[in-house]
Amino acid sequence: MIALLHTGAAKFPLHFLPRARQAVCLLLPAALLKGYGSIISRKLASHGFGASMAAMSSFPPQRYHYFLVLDFEATCDKPQIHPQEIIEFPILKLNGRTMEIESTFHMYVQPVVHPQLTPFCTELTGIIQGMVDGQPSLQQVLERVDEWMAKEGLLDPSVKSIFVTCGDWDLKVMLPGQCQYLGLPVADYFKQWINLKKAYSFAMGSWPKNGLLDMNKGLNLQHIGRPHSGIGAAGGMF
Repeated sequence: MIALLHTGAAKFPLHFLPRARQAVCLLLPAALLKGYGSIISRKLASHGFGASMAAMSSFPPQRYHYFLVLDFEATCDKPQIHPQEIIEFPILKLNGRTMEIESTFHMYVQPVVHPQLTPFCTELTGIIQGMVDGQPSLQQVLERVDEWMAKEGLLDPSVKSIFVTCGDWDLKVMLPGQCQYLGLPVADYFKQWINLKKAYSFAMGSWPKNGLLDMNKGLNLQHIGRPHSGIGAAGGMF
């Protein structure tokens, strides 16, 4: 698991929840010994997430109490605009023992440098202008994330939690880059995460070049939801 570790609310849409099942199916093998990966993948793929609790008895204990599944959506265009700005900020809290969804955080964010979303961005993410107009700034959203983390007990030093992302872009590039641009601090809990692509590669022995699509195919999982929706991608990882 150490090799996989990087250092460096509003109403929650219902379509996020079923896709979280895919995240669990993908995440668990990374927390296990490599020899367990294919066994657990077959169990979860054949029985579905609803029956995965029956297989829990065979899982070694998890290192973390909670997995915080996260995926940003940001302003974009072709050619790419600079700087990009986060416009959707979703987090799903999974219990590391039961793999139950215990809480969710989801907010849209008002972009300030490029306040008008491009047609390309809307087509890619499904986020329309009215969904970000009048929404809190990134600074305000980060403050609410911290309040949510505290309310959920995730800031307790005795509670071990870790963010989970599909790739390093979200927490290695996007968030620190925008915070630097705006002169905002980055909370320490955003400075380490599990890259699900590396977790998959560790468990399955191959690198998912096409991200979630390859991981779903490798685990015989059907893709659910919209690929480039932060709230949907976090649950579907990604």
